[in-house]
Amino acid sequence: MANYHVYILTNKRKTVLYIGVCNNLKRRLYEHQQGKLLNAFSKRYGCQFLIYYERFEDINQAIGREKELKKWRRDKKEALIEKTNPNWDFLNDEV
Repeated sequence: MANYHVYILTNKRKTVLYIGVCNNLKRRLYEHQQGKLLNAFSKRYGCQFLIYYERFEDINQAIGREKELKKWRRDKKEALIEKTNPNWDFLNDEV
């Protein structure tokens, strides 16, 4: 059974949103936190705090969802986050 995630990260001040997809969320969070993703948007803006994620069994569904979320306006993304994480708590330790 495959395990893919679409996730949303933010910076410490919660002013920037980054959306990504991966097959190992724990490893990907570590890479973001350690700055291992060179020339990455997330590194430039300090996005290393997980505030939302969804799990998928099919990579194509996960990629499709990532593309969908990236097209959304900021307010719609915020509403999605607030459905499951109303205080925008950092979820890094839950993974």
